Amino acid sequence: MTQNWKEVGPHRYRESFGRYFEDFSPGDVYEHRPGKTVLESDNHLFTLLTLNTHPLHFDAEYAKGSEFGRNLVVSTYTLALLIGMSVTDCSQKAIANLGMDEVRFTAPVFAGDTLYAESEVLAKRESRSRPGQGIVSIRTLGKNQRAEVVCSFKRDMLIPARGQSVEDRLGSY
Repeated sequence: MTQNWKEVGPHRYRESFGRYFEDFSPGDVYEHRPGKTVLESDNHLFTLLTLNTHPLHFDAEYAKGSEFGRNLVVSTYTLALLIGMSVTDCSQKAIANLGMDEVRFTAPVFAGDTLYAESEVLAKRESRSRPGQGIVSIRTLGKNQRAEVVCSFKRDMLIPARGQSVEDRLGSY
């Protein structure tokens, strides 16, 4: 279970999110909700924040002449959004992201598309050098409102065992 509550005082509860290393099982698939409808302003802001100057992402007149006929959402925004959607289920308790591989953008994303994500646990193993921690590998798929896969990637994360997270050490956090 990714969300639970712990009692922190009489009639007082605090939400807790994420999974410990023990909670991951290869083959499990987590559907991340809610989805996110991509706004034109999201795309424009991301292009400005990252200095992506390709006019296909923000110049409507330029984009009209492309094979898409309109602005494309920046692919790295799509990737960042899908990673963010997976945090509550997969990496809320992570110590570190260790790497990403096999990033694929398989269909265009446009302003107005609604994206959803799901992650499958591919593998897990205890860390050989860090007791009380383990490495979890997941594959995340991003799909649009028509269930078309628009992006996929594999991610490896260092996850604490139960009782070993920052939350566990802080106690009253």
